[in-house]
Amino acid sequence: MFVLAFDFGGTKVDVATATSDGRVLATERIATDAARGAQQVVDRAVDAARALIAAADDGPPAAVAAASPGIVLEDRILLAPNVPGWTELALAARLRAGLGVARVVCATDVKAATLAELRWGALRGADPGVFLNLGTGLGAGIAIGGRVLSGANGAAGEIGYALRGAAGDGVLEEAVGGRAIGERGGARSAAEVFARADAGDDAAERLLDEALDELAVHVANLAALIDPARIAVGGGMMGAAERVLGALRHRVTRAVPFPPEVVGAHFAHDAALHGAIALALQAAGTTEEEEHHHEDHDHTRAVGADVRGRDRRPRGVR
Repeated sequence: MFVLAFDFGGTKVDVATATSDGRVLATERIATDAARGAQQVVDRAVDAARALIAAADDGPPAAVAAASPGIVLEDRILLAPNVPGWTELALAARLRAGLGVARVVCATDVKAATLAELRWGALRGADPGVFLNLGTGLGAGIAIGGRVLSGANGAAGEIGYALRGAAGDGVLEEAVGGRAIGERGGARSAAEVFARADAGDDAAERLLDEALDELAVHVANLAALIDPARIAVGGGMMGAAERVLGALRHRVTRAVPFPPEVVGAHFAHDAALHGAIALALQAAGTTEEEEHHHEDHDHTRAVGADVRGRDRRPRGVR
């Protein structure tokens, strides 16, 4: 038995087959070629998937799952403007038709990544846990009681839409997302701005200090609201992990009554793909190895008792 997983991104699509315990069998990567529209992306991804299925030589996959930007509904995808036509895409239906597989599930990429970290990665045993994705845009996934929180509209954790202030300053992603940092720094990418700062460029250093401090304030607010045991940070900006984690830890430890751990994510570059594998395994009914999903979450325990077994005493609230 095997499952099939897709991670649809703005610049690339990863396709993988995996065993019943989540071990990757084979992968294929294709360019999104976003300017040519959504339909061709899915068609080429399905072609790549068919080749992987044939190579597995084990019949059809037990289930298929796809991670995608935006809020994935059955007949459309919301908040996903980067690929022309993506918002009008009935993704699950297209994959069912193209692959001839009935069990197809889709999820927001950040929520899929959160599931991967919860099941196999840095959030394993953390309740609650938060996955923070710092890439071209910003997003967060919240795991409570061994499950990823969806929200009333599937939009829980969309921290990129957090308001910067009350005076019409816009939303957080427009100031401190990877694309925004690159544009503000007059560079092709955030990575270039980080490289300039590392080389001693004072303007790049000031920009990053300002951007990361603003981001850290919002992460601290999220931690104060959710009271997580751990925050795992992933995405492209973690190419500068020391600088990013340092800024977040500095603010969180000083501002949050019960500061959570702030750590790098286990899946540095492919969390959403592994999340899609986890979703496919759930759809196939293969979840018995998820011990932490079957723990007895005792909500009658004393307030302030740490889920990791140590006393969590608050720092002074400022």
